[in-house]
Amino acid sequence: MTSDDTTMHERVALRLDAHCSRLLACRRCLHGPDVRPIVARTRSPRAMLIGQAPGRVEAGGGRPFAGRAGATLFSWLAEAGMDEATAREWLYIAAVTRCYPGPHPSGRGDRVPGRAERRECSDWLDAELEIIRPPVIVLVGRLAMERFLDPRPLDALVGQEHEVSHAGGRSVAIPLPHPSGASSWIHAPGHRALLHDALALLRGRLATGAPVRGAA
Repeated sequence: MTSDDTTMHERVALRLDAHCSRLLACRRCLHGPDVRPIVARTRSPRAMLIGQAPGRVEAGGGRPFAGRAGATLFSWLAEAGMDEATAREWLYIAAVTRCYPGPHPSGRGDRVPGRAERRECSDWLDAELEIIRPPVIVLVGRLAMERFLDPRPLDALVGQEHEVSHAGGRSVAIPLPHPSGASSWIHAPGHRALLHDALALLRGRLATGAPVRGAA
């Protein structure tokens, strides 16, 4: 790594520190006093992973994908060559919205964040994309896919790479289904093979160990 590379990584880390401090102070959506935004810990990522929203377990501990859905996600990412510790080091974990939205009115699972909440949170994600300029974005679940891709069935998106434009430039997007047990998509015929295809694509993209480009 050259001195220029080191300087770039330090600059990205400093900008992410400042960004996450501002994000932690955000109260735009007027959630209850115990609801706080969840922020990523990595400061030298190789890619970004974007989910839907934190769940109840994440809200209690402050770490993204810390619950049962996270355990499933990290078991998938192991197929792409990353155990959980490595995934948390390599991937800047973001989300479409950053606070726990509360339980679903039906009592099953979590409430899906509304369009107004997604709009209020959108510039946090834009800022991270501009700072990191990730070569690869892993899109986990429908809301993350809708943020970057044209609306299509999951079986037309998962298992393929998609070039996308965003505030930080252009990236290769690799969609994954949501790992929540409430989703039955993975159990339909042929869908698990699409998941394996997506994880193979991700493994190939991360195998080079190329660092993020970072903003100038």
